[in-house]
Amino acid sequence: MTSAAESISGRPAGYRDALAVREFRAVFAAHLLSLLGIVTGEIALSVLVYRVTGSPLLSALAFALGFLPYLLGGTLLAGVADRAPARRVLVVCNLLCAASAAVTALPGAPVAVLLAMRGFSALIGPVLAGTRSATLGDVLGEGDLFVLGRSLIRIVTQGAQLAGFAAGGLLLTAVSPRTALLFTVAGFLASALLLRFGTRRRPARTAGTADVIGASLSGARQLLADRRTRALLLLSWAPPFFLVAPESLAAPYADAIGAGTVGVGLLMCGMPVGTIVGEVLAGSLLSPRARERITLPAASVLLLPFLLYVLRPSLGWALATVALAGLGAAYTLGLDQWFVAAVPEELRGRAMTLQTAGAMTVQGTGMALAGAAAEYVPAHWVVAGSGVIGTLVVGSVVRLVVGSR
Repeated sequence: MTSAAESISGRPAGYRDALAVREFRAVFAAHLLSLLGIVTGEIALSVLVYRVTGSPLLSALAFALGFLPYLLGGTLLAGVADRAPARRVLVVCNLLCAASAAVTALPGAPVAVLLAMRGFSALIGPVLAGTRSATLGDVLGEGDLFVLGRSLIRIVTQGAQLAGFAAGGLLLTAVSPRTALLFTVAGFLASALLLRFGTRRRPARTAGTADVIGASLSGARQLLADRRTRALLLLSWAPPFFLVAPESLAAPYADAIGAGTVGVGLLMCGMPVGTIVGEVLAGSLLSPRARERITLPAASVLLLPFLLYVLRPSLGWALATVALAGLGAAYTLGLDQWFVAAVPEELRGRAMTLQTAGAMTVQGTGMALAGAAAEYVPAHWVVAGSGVIGTLVVGSVVRLVVGSR
């Protein structure tokens, strides 16, 4: 299948072609605004809860609640993405997130309310992300422009996290956490306005609005019952489960090698930087067919750099190791093309929502398990073990994908 850009120009599509589509620019800018607000809000809310309670546990829980409800929302609410017009879903989700952030910014809001609002936003998150991904198919078509659009969304997600954490930290030196949360409100409101007036209204993919939970569960069963779709979902979930090990153990590893807090920050940045570079190179230099050809080899080897942790590398080598692993995440470009081709149109919103919810859930689970393992085993051995076990697991999933063709 060829994209519109390819058929018109006779050349492979590029990132510039995706950005040339007016509707995509609106979706892209809306995502960036909401994402910067989310990252700023995560820092501000975590600091606020700690200042109010003095509890490290509750402060960490305020951050973790951004992951935990994802599976619940992605499983029970995914049907919304197909059973209501996409623009309406996107706008309403942004408005609900803005309202949630506004409640957390209210003076005197109890800690229980702060945590509940954080969980509520995370419950909506997979529906927002899944609907946005499905909308890209409407805006950009199902060919290479769709793949490049998804890639740009991932790139800006990684970049905005790096910039947002830095900006959020600086912002909190100038204003209070509750004031900083107003930037989150503004980000979601601006995103809702961009989507409302920058995208076209399209009808829902399937008829009916009743029994959203039933439709969500039925869609998940249909997707997981299909051999090809199930294999592709596993390939999108398995590598991230293991890739989070170095990030989740950055603090103890930096302490073990005497790298200090600067080392923690650098190790946290290594994976996103590698991921951004890998996606940009694959999206800019490789043809659609070439990106599909590297998908399975790249997925098979992307965790192998973690084996260098056996040598307890210095900060520089550890940073290079995680960045190299991040480069392998370019396998997702070919995977996106296969996934959108395998999923029926009427299930696309639910499929994207389930994929997003699963990815967030496995990352949170992977972080927790890596931390638990590091209670008994040195951090560098945990990362190296993740490389070994992860390579074997991903290799098995790759075989399932090959067998599902």
